[in-house]
Parts: sequence; structure tokens; C-alpha cells
Amino acid sequence: MNYFAEYKKIIKPFMGEQRYNHCINVAKEAQRLAEIYGADKQKAATAGILHDITKEMSKEEQLQIITSGGIILDDIQKNAPKLWHSISGSVYVRDNLGINDEDILNAIRFHTTGRAGMSLLEKIIFVADFTSDERNYKGIVKMRKKSRRSLEDAMLYGLSFTFSSLTSRGLAVHIDELECYNEIVLNRPAKGKVK
Repeated sequence: MNYFAEYKKIIKPFMGEQRYNHCINVAKEAQRLAEIYGADKQKAATAGILHDITKEMSKEEQLQIITSGGIILDDIQKNAPKLWHSISGSVYVRDNLGINDEDILNAIRFHTTGRAGMSLLEKIIFVADFTSDERNYKGIVKMRKKSRRSLEDAMLYGLSFTFSSLTSRGLAVHIDELECYNEIVLNRPAKGKVK
């Protein structure tokens, strides 16, 4: 577990106490979910603790990391700075920490939006971010119960929160979120009557 102690030291200067505790809690929750669903617990802990590494950086710093990483933001991303930290975080972890595991990098990159074709690790980090110990929002108990039974059901529940929040404020929904949602819905076992 030495690597975990090292990552704790690495992320500490990047963030306040609340964000730091959140990252540790996401790592722990990711390990719990990895245990349930048969994923690599070390990779889950690594992606979990590093997922918000750039979240408290300035917008300018995040854009610099994204640009230097060779990523071109689409129109929705350009107008949604809340999405930048997951993109800049994956680039930072790759370029500055030397982590080249694509699964870990993608788990960090898509922990905010999700996407179609997510790996098991990506789904675990997406859900762990919603269900970490310090989270306390309306629906958290239901979300945690869902997360123990089906990552996909938990993701649909989480995405519905996101869609509701974005649409109530008149904000765009990124295509990755829509494709993630649609893929899960279309691949679910049919419930109830056949139309």
C-alpha cells in the first residue's frame, strides 16, 4: 500500500482539506466497488485518489495542461469549465506522474461525464465519485444501495441528477453523457411489458 501513501503526499499540495478527504474517500469507495465487481483494487485506488488532482487549479492552468497535452476541447467543453479538471487531470497524471495505464487515465478523464464503451474501472470511478463517504445529498442512500447491486443502475441514477441540474440551469449536456446514458438504457434487460 506504499504507492497509496505516495499519492496522498502528491495530491495534498494541490487541494484544500475537503477535496483531499474526498479524494481519499473516493479511493476507498473505488476499492470497495472493485472488490464487489472483480476489478483491480490497486488501479481503482490509484484512479480514485488522483481523479480530482487538478480540480482546484485555476482555469488558465487547466487549459494550459489540456493544450500542452494535445487535446482540443469541443464547443460544449469550452463553455463548461467544470468538465476541464477531468481532462486536465488525466493529462497531468500521464505527463507529470508517468502513469501510462490507459484504463486509469480514462477513468480519470471520464469520471465526470461518463462515455459510451466504459471499462469496468471507468464505471467504478464514476460511481465512487458519487458515493464516497462524505457525500450527503438527497438520494445518496438510494445511490449507495444501487451501487452495490449494479454499477449501471447507479450510473443511470447519477446521470439523471446531472441532467436535471444542467437542464434546470439551461446548460448544455455533453454528448459523452448522453451516449453513456443511452448505451446503458439500450443494453439493459427489458423490464415489464414488451412494447
